[in-house]
Amino acid sequence: MMDGTQSEAAQDAPVVIRKIGIIGAGQMGHGIAHVASLAGYDVMLSDIEQAQLDKAVESIRGNMSRQAKRGAISDDDMAAAMGRIGCTAHMAELSDCDIVIEAATENEEVKRGILQKVSETLKADAIIATNTSSISITRLAAATDRPEKFMGMHFMNPVPMMKLVELIRGLATDEPTYAVVKELTYSLGKTIAQSEDFPAFIVNRILLPMINEAIYTLYEGVGTVEGIDTAMKLGANHPMGPLELADFIGLDVCLSVMQVLYDGLADSKYRPCPLLVKYVEAGWLGRKANRGFYDYSGETPVPTR
Repeated sequence: MMDGTQSEAAQDAPVVIRKIGIIGAGQMGHGIAHVASLAGYDVMLSDIEQAQLDKAVESIRGNMSRQAKRGAISDDDMAAAMGRIGCTAHMAELSDCDIVIEAATENEEVKRGILQKVSETLKADAIIATNTSSISITRLAAATDRPEKFMGMHFMNPVPMMKLVELIRGLATDEPTYAVVKELTYSLGKTIAQSEDFPAFIVNRILLPMINEAIYTLYEGVGTVEGIDTAMKLGANHPMGPLELADFIGLDVCLSVMQVLYDGLADSKYRPCPLLVKYVEAGWLGRKANRGFYDYSGETPVPTR
């Protein structure tokens, strides 16, 4: 039997990450599963929709196949990584994970519900992270039973290609949790930017207002879709124009982040452009809906305005 000192030492021992749970099998979730499995971790990908899980596995296989063809990974690497990925429609099957990364839709109410539920299934020393791109880590942590073992781990899209991960501590996040997540992030081959827990953190605090301003520029008739994107690609050397990028991110996500900024910072410069609101209301959400600032139904995207 352990005495009190030994018991406390066991509880204080840092978590060793061997198995990673991921909640949400959308573009971000399956991207995280992709890089984690290639890094040698066992992965359990969870989603309420079995069809979404099947689609995610096929996307991962297709993306890894492209990496193999380029020589970035070997066929053996791919086979081993795919063998490390499990899928489940039942959150209870994440109970043996050492860390769970929530990557559900960018909606605070949805995230809080998921976090509260998964907290009940995890072992006591498991860490919980969220891939939120804008929502308060401190508020989300309060929905769990372990705010000290909770933090933000914001991956960039597409996860296999983008090198950055923003790490965000909430008010209660303890140092051992941050240290473990930091080492995990490095082991995935990523570079870290540490952000304070303010609305939209670093990347989206800067990026989304630029996109919103581009939409205002379109709304006010200063330029066309094509003109605005060409100007920023050739005039500012951006790899994608801001409206093309908005379609890639998802206009609903863009609107959600702008609303978080507007509500959280109470500054009129973050007011979402009415044209962005209108596109989202119309269901023109960008690439995933086949229509946004561009129509993607043909071989070549065509501006919709």
